Amino acid sequence: MIKKLRSSWYWSFLLLLLVPQEGMGQGFLKTDGKRIVNEQGEEVLLRGMGLGGWMLQEPYMLQLSGAAGTQSEIRSKVAELVGPEKTQQFYDAWLANHTRKIDIDSMAAWGFNSVRLPMHYNLYTLPVEEEPVKGQHTWHEKGFAMTDSLLAWCKANNLYLFLDLHAAPGGQGNDNAIADRDPKKPSLWESEANQQKTIALWRKLAERYANEPWIGGYDVINEPNWGFQNAEDKNGCNEKVNAPLLKLQKEITKAIREVDNRHIIIIEGNCWGNNYAGMLPPWDKNMMLSFHKYWNYNDQASIQHMLAMREQYNVPIWLGETGENSNLWFRDAISLLERNNIGWAWWPLKKLGFNNPLEVKVNLGYQKVIDYWRDKGAKPSQREAFAALMQLAENTKLENCSYHKDVIDAMFRQVQTNEVKPFKKHTLTGKATIFAVDYDLGRNGIAYFDQDTANYYISTGGERTAWNHGRTYRNDGVDILPIKDEVTNGYGIGWTQAGEWLQYTLQVQKAGTYSLGLRIASENPGSVSLQANGAAIPGTIAIPATGSSTNWQTIGKTGVRLKKGQNTLRVQVEKGGFDLNYIQLSKK
Repeated sequence: MIKKLRSSWYWSFLLLLLVPQEGMGQGFLKTDGKRIVNEQGEEVLLRGMGLGGWMLQEPYMLQLSGAAGTQSEIRSKVAELVGPEKTQQFYDAWLANHTRKIDIDSMAAWGFNSVRLPMHYNLYTLPVEEEPVKGQHTWHEKGFAMTDSLLAWCKANNLYLFLDLHAAPGGQGNDNAIADRDPKKPSLWESEANQQKTIALWRKLAERYANEPWIGGYDVINEPNWGFQNAEDKNGCNEKVNAPLLKLQKEITKAIREVDNRHIIIIEGNCWGNNYAGMLPPWDKNMMLSFHKYWNYNDQASIQHMLAMREQYNVPIWLGETGENSNLWFRDAISLLERNNIGWAWWPLKKLGFNNPLEVKVNLGYQKVIDYWRDKGAKPSQREAFAALMQLAENTKLENCSYHKDVIDAMFRQVQTNEVKPFKKHTLTGKATIFAVDYDLGRNGIAYFDQDTANYYISTGGERTAWNHGRTYRNDGVDILPIKDEVTNGYGIGWTQAGEWLQYTLQVQKAGTYSLGLRIASENPGSVSLQANGAAIPGTIAIPATGSSTNWQTIGKTGVRLKKGQNTLRVQVEKGGFDLNYIQLSKK
């Protein structure tokens, strides 16, 4: 009996250690010179994720770039197909399903310590044009209740929640999609009423959350992008003064401090958060500067302007939004940031796309809706469209998404180590099939090598570059294409170039000599070479022209020596242009 009680106590104690406890908090975050610290004075390096697409749908996240410019336009298109009542049902389901406790639990398990919530003002208050009494503010409980729930989920996981006004009343810039701005109406900068509503909303939020230690801070205006001095400078990148932006952020700060003196206030410059001309020094003792970083090089020069401001004004800096690139870019960016003691928040957690932790699947019905909106297909019936949209909302649930573990691996493990690990377990007992897309997890040049690995178009001044031309399955530089036949897992390696290679870790039950087969398709002849455990296998494998990219053949090589236990096999392209579906190994 004593032994049983002791065992029960042990497991209960262990569970207590493993499960996050709300009462074991670190307290309010605050700034301390260039650092962010908790109430114990311990420095906190933020590793966060933004919940883009939940409260505010940007069209590209729904594969609607070019078909719709803003969430309001998407909603109008939905209403045209299914009517206003069913449109509301769709949006209710979207908001209920997209972000839930399971999402926050998962983010904590993956290694994140913070969440950035992109808020659409219209979930919290009416647009100024719809206010029944001019100058007054009607409040919606919906947005506040959603924020309360999210905060509770963050508390349960010891994650800090940062509130981000992503869509301000009237819209804060000429990049209409990010703020759901209607250019036919006065913008935030053209309307005193919109500015007063923005100030009132922040005061309301601060009053509600003033005593919540798991609120990390208030990101008061996301990505301002407006030419105040010159309308031709549409996104404010050449602005020299930024007077209206400075004035409004000071007024927001004053309103917040009337009810809340404890939380960090986060400001952003013009030009999507990066142009601070005329906006400094900081005017509050608990303030942090945010910047955003996309599609440029991950070198010291790319962040030097922010490092200089941190040094000059003795204030913390935060990369409040970044992402939308390859795993290599992610790893390099995080490595750069953390070497320079800069916290970060990635973007986004999920969307209809492959380069984020969670991918929302496109159902066939929704693809027909997309095709119709792009003038590439017939108009679906109301019944078909509504079913497709409700399935899309259902697909946003975490358990219905595709989880891209390679993205999380690149953001956390690969930042710390060059070690390679298997993407999937490959065990060779006598015969095995290894799908080509299941190469090892790790850095470019260590787990694989590809010629084009990230999009740097902002730095190069050229076109956007595809790193994975097929835009599917994994987010490395390796190019992956869908394959539709009865013997595949649905994917293969394509767009192969000379010098590229893939490595596979496999467990071999019995040492010996094995035969190797490659399932390939190619319009032109090619060739590959092999390595086993770092040693070249003599000769190359000639790849014949099979006639088309859908005419698959299996070609082979004998004499591949493998040892018992763990082995590595490397397939290197000597002459490219072919597609590779899988590798087969069998004992001779």
